[in-house]
Amino acid sequence: MNFTQPIIDDFDYVVFGGTGDLARRKLLPALYHRDADGQLPAASRIIGSARAEMTRKQFQTLVHKSLTEFVGAKALDKASLSRFLDRLHYVSCDATADHGWAELATLLNNEPRKVRIFYLATAPELYGAIADTIKRHALNTPETRIVLEKPIGHDLASARDINDRVGAVFDERTIFRIDHYLGKETVQNLLVLRFANSLFEPVWNHNGIDHVQITVAETVGVEDRGGYYDHTGALRDMIQNHLMQLLCLVAMEPPASLDRESVRDEKIKVLHALAPITPADIATKSVRGQYRAGAINGNPVKAYADEHDIAPGSTTETFAALKVEVKNWRWAGVPFYLRSGKRMPEKVSEIVIQFKPVPYWIFPTGSDQAQPNRLVIRVQPNEHIRLHLWTKEPGPGGLRLRNAPLNLSFAETFKEHLPDAYERLLMDVVRGNATLFMRRDEVEAAWQWTETIIDAWKNAGDRPRLYTAGTWGPTEAIAMIVRDNRSWFDEQAGEPIQS
Repeated sequence: MNFTQPIIDDFDYVVFGGTGDLARRKLLPALYHRDADGQLPAASRIIGSARAEMTRKQFQTLVHKSLTEFVGAKALDKASLSRFLDRLHYVSCDATADHGWAELATLLNNEPRKVRIFYLATAPELYGAIADTIKRHALNTPETRIVLEKPIGHDLASARDINDRVGAVFDERTIFRIDHYLGKETVQNLLVLRFANSLFEPVWNHNGIDHVQITVAETVGVEDRGGYYDHTGALRDMIQNHLMQLLCLVAMEPPASLDRESVRDEKIKVLHALAPITPADIATKSVRGQYRAGAINGNPVKAYADEHDIAPGSTTETFAALKVEVKNWRWAGVPFYLRSGKRMPEKVSEIVIQFKPVPYWIFPTGSDQAQPNRLVIRVQPNEHIRLHLWTKEPGPGGLRLRNAPLNLSFAETFKEHLPDAYERLLMDVVRGNATLFMRRDEVEAAWQWTETIIDAWKNAGDRPRLYTAGTWGPTEAIAMIVRDNRSWFDEQAGEPIQS
C-alpha cells in the first residue's frame, strides 16, 4: 500500500546503538521501508547515536551500505533512498557520561514539539544510565517515548531494577518494551484467526485441543555473541520472552477490545495461571541441551564449547524444551510443549495446535493410524497458516484417505512487500499504540515463572545433554513428549495415506 498522506505525526527517532548490528540489520531498513511507502512525514528525522566518533556524512555512508546489504541494491529506490539519507543525523554520546549529550539536546530542542523517541538498541545494563542522563539533560517532553529491547534484565531482580530506574524518568504509558515476535504478521493474525472466525473459538479449549507445540529453531550458533550468550542461554534468550508471548496469545481469553490494556490484561492472566515447574518436576518437564560438532546443510560446524568467548566447561544451554500447563478452566489438562535451540536442522518458528481425534473412526483403518486435525501457524520463514484435514483421494475402488492442508500462504495471497515486524512496531511507537508491547507486570511475571526453572537446573547440578549440530536437540526432548504418547510435529515428514 502506498500512503499519499502522512498518517503519523512528525517525529525524531533517536537510536542509541545506532551503528550496531540491530540498527543496521533491522531498525534502519525497517524505517527505510516505511519511508519508501510514503509513511514518514517530511520533517521527521532519524538520529543515530553511539560512542564512536563520526560525521553525519560518514553515518549516512554507513547506513547506505547497510541498506544495500540488508534491503538489497535492486530493491532500493533512488528517490526514496535519497530522501531517507537526508533524514539521518548522528551524535556521538556516551551512555554513562555527559559526553555528546549537550549536542544531542541542541539538535532535539530546535524542534521540541515533535514526537520524540529514544530507542535503546544497547546492552540492557545501560538502560538505567541512559534514562538517568535523559532526565539530567531535560530531554523527556510530554511527547517522548522510550523503547527497550529484550532482554529486560537477566533475572527478576535485574528486570525490576531496570523497570524502576526507567520508570523513575518515564511514565509507564510511554515505555515500550519491544518483542519483535509480536509484530510478525502471522502472530498478529493469530488474534484475527481466533476472534474473527466462529469456526475456531468453540473448540479452542480442552474439549477440542489435545495439546499445543511452540517451536523456535535456529540454524546459527552463537556467532560473535559468545560472551553474551554464555551468560544467558536458550531459556533466558528465547523462551522467557518470545515463546512466552506466543503462548499467551494462543492461551488468552478474548479481550473486551483491542485497546492497549485489554489485550495485555488477558496476557498477564495466562502468565499468572502457569503451573510452576518445581524441582520435583524438572526431570520430566524440562530438557536442556548443548550442541556438539556436527553439520548444517552439509557444512561442518564446531561444538558450542569450541566457540569464541565460551568459558571452559560451560554448562550454558543452547537448547531447552519444556512441558507447560496453564491451570485454568479453558486449558485444564492440555499440555503446551515449548522448544527452542541453536544449530537445529532448519530455521523455523511455528505454533502447532493439535486437535483431539474424532470419537469413533468409521473408515477402513484403525484410529491409531489416523492423525487428528492440526492447525499449523508458521511465524517464519514462508509465513503461512495451514489446517490439515482428511479428505478422500479421487478415483474408483477402495476408500483412500489423504491428509491435505488448507493453505493460506502470505507470500502467495499478498503479493506486495510483507512488512518486517519492526516496521509495524516502530510506527506503533510513534502512534503511542502499546498493544503489541510488553507491560512491566508481564515482563516480571515471565521472569518470576522462569526463575523457578533456572534455580531448579542450578540446584540439580546436571550438565546439559549433548546433541549433534544439525539435529532437533537431545533425545531426552523426544522422550519427554513420547512419554505422553505424542510426538513433535515435522511438516517435512508429511502424513500417511490411509487405504
